[in-house]
Amino acid sequence: MTSHNRIKIPAGFWAGLRQLGIAAHDVIRKARLPLTIITEPAVTTAQYFAIWQAYSDLIGDTAKGIIKLPTVFEAAQYPPSVLATYHARDYRDALNRMVRYKQLCPPESLRITEEGEHCTIELKWLHSDQPGPPILVGVTLAFLLELGRRGTGQPLTAKFVEFSHSMGDVQALEAYFGCRIQIGADCNRLTLHRRDLDRPFVSYNAELLQILTPVLDQSLDVQHSRRSITEMAKWIMKRSLTGGRPDIRAVASELGMSDRTLQRRLAEEGTSFNLLLSQVRNEQAREYLADPSLDIKEVAFLIGYEDQNSFYRAFRLWEGDSPSNWRTEHLGTNPIN
Repeated sequence: MTSHNRIKIPAGFWAGLRQLGIAAHDVIRKARLPLTIITEPAVTTAQYFAIWQAYSDLIGDTAKGIIKLPTVFEAAQYPPSVLATYHARDYRDALNRMVRYKQLCPPESLRITEEGEHCTIELKWLHSDQPGPPILVGVTLAFLLELGRRGTGQPLTAKFVEFSHSMGDVQALEAYFGCRIQIGADCNRLTLHRRDLDRPFVSYNAELLQILTPVLDQSLDVQHSRRSITEMAKWIMKRSLTGGRPDIRAVASELGMSDRTLQRRLAEEGTSFNLLLSQVRNEQAREYLADPSLDIKEVAFLIGYEDQNSFYRAFRLWEGDSPSNWRTEHLGTNPIN
């Protein structure tokens, strides 16, 4: 298990649930996880998602769970990365810090864009091909708005919120975010009024930031240097597989190095570009075949094979079986195609 795949559960999480009348051990039981997890410093992505899903099931309505948790979270229980956002100079500074320091506590990754009168923040998942439970998406976006409300002391509203999955009571969410909400969007995104970003934070604390910023930046540098080139190259390959073969030059340039340097670095980590590409295609093929709505032709295309036969040959090498047999065995369904 690589270190960055371990996720710290924020200290205030269990305390927040307690305030909502939900006991930690009930959540853990519902998530079918060992009770010792409550005291563990970190969990895997799958365990983390299971805990959030259990909270969602226990609270009953996703929307209610989204609205309640960020509001009961005590500032005193914020981890240092969140404290640094809460005590920022203004809402813009807070959001930029949030996006930056979020890298220290995956699995969510945030992307912020300012354009015209709007500022959009989009949520993506790091190191996980499974999307997180809807409630986690909702709480993450609600927390970004809550941060602005607490920091400025103003009842800020969002401009527009998009969710890719159902979120329970949409009217309750619209009342909370103060704007229209779209369900079934192609991404999870919070759009704010850009003018709100200039609002100063009443909780601004320059002295505390002087202490926290260098420490957090150093942690970030250490984390980046620890992340292997193999993992980063795999992540880039996965994103650029569809309908073609990712070439080493493109992957290297995304990593900010020459293809020769990339080859050398991969060799140092005991692998090669072609080996890695084969591994990525194999992992993605298994994942796509597990989705019964995709036919095998589509799977071949999605992992970068122009024709089905080359895909069949490769898959036999990986799994010792044909894609349709593998699918039947793993899904217990009739092969589609």
